[in-house]
Amino acid sequence: MTTVPDIWILAEQRHGRLLDIAFELLARGRELADRRQARLTAVLFSAGLPAAELQRLIAGGADRVLAAEAPEFAEFALEGQAAALLDLIRSEPPEVLLAGATSTGRTLLPYVAMTAHTGLTADCTGLEIEPATGLLLQTRPAIGGNIMATIVCRAHRPQMATVRPKSCRPLPPQPARPGEIVRLPMAVTGSRLRRTGFQPLTDDGGIQEAERLVVVGRGIKKPEHLRLARELAGVLGAALGATRDVVDRGWLEYPHQVGLSGKTVTPKLYVGLGVSGAIQHLAGMQTADTIVAINSDPEANLFKVADFGIVGDLFTVVPALIRELREGGTPWAK
Repeated sequence: MTTVPDIWILAEQRHGRLLDIAFELLARGRELADRRQARLTAVLFSAGLPAAELQRLIAGGADRVLAAEAPEFAEFALEGQAAALLDLIRSEPPEVLLAGATSTGRTLLPYVAMTAHTGLTADCTGLEIEPATGLLLQTRPAIGGNIMATIVCRAHRPQMATVRPKSCRPLPPQPARPGEIVRLPMAVTGSRLRRTGFQPLTDDGGIQEAERLVVVGRGIKKPEHLRLARELAGVLGAALGATRDVVDRGWLEYPHQVGLSGKTVTPKLYVGLGVSGAIQHLAGMQTADTIVAINSDPEANLFKVADFGIVGDLFTVVPALIRELREGGTPWAK
């Protein structure tokens, strides 16, 4: 067993291809490992990925890859993967284990945490580590999202947390980065679960993958005014998002919701129309590259994270903005 502290992330794959969440977690884990002077290990379950695909994890920040392989791991298999992960944890216990707050991470990590008799903090938006002690400081919204709580697990290991997808950007890949890849053949026996089919959720509003996003808050006042937001989104080539309040009022469907109770987004351009900037919403969009806020309330919280702010009536500002974009020959104008 190595004397160097170990931080693990759970890398996910689908159909033999690594998912983006793996590289987002590597960015989180790399920061923690560097502060702790620890090794960063990516744990992966698959039926056997090509060496080049595994090498992408090294290039993305991992010092080591533990590739647990079995035919049953071609798709997510809770009991088999949980048993394998517990065996790995017992053989060389990590200080920290991170997974995405995806359907896989939200299913696998609670199962493993319960069996390993340790704690789990779900849906973290921030992670820090004490370099001297290795204590993980796990920040997540609490009390309905009205406060941000920092949670620690002092007495049990590994310290486990799930992290929201799109809450962190991957590191630039370093193809020449050195690292170790260990393939671990696994035998899966005694599983009580059998996969009978899979139906993906396709109606997500396109907001998580959109490079440009126009988001409406209750400042649009009535659903009829969505037409203005859709027009601006069309000019910008943007997807349309909404705050929870807009969705709760039935003005837009849930797949459009941005925030802790909706989707976390990291667009290159975020434009907020009448968005006040509740803490739950900010936690789901504040990593956008450029944030533009349009609101008649100069004290709106969104202005605190905005790169550009316009204090004014959005029903006057947005039509003027649309005209300028069209007349200025913007490449997004239609």
